[in-house]
Amino acid sequence: MKSSTMDEAEGKLHQVKGKIKEVAGKLSDNAELEAEGTDEKIAGKAREKIGQVKKVVGKYCGVSCSKGGKQ
Repeated sequence: MKSSTMDEAEGKLHQVKGKIKEVAGKLSDNAELEAEGTDEKIAGKAREKIGQVKKVVGKYCGVSCSKGGKQ
């Protein structure tokens, strides 16, 4: 699997995990768990964007970013 696709998939996974923790924290009135979930969700969004940027740069350069620019 390409690096960019892997980053996007991991990002989505962390968003889902974060949302689950966030909701669990709200339901259990646990502010720490809720904050942890929010942090993980934001980190997941960032990771997904990194994957998207890698795809765009890879298409622009005509080289896969996972190869480090070497052909």
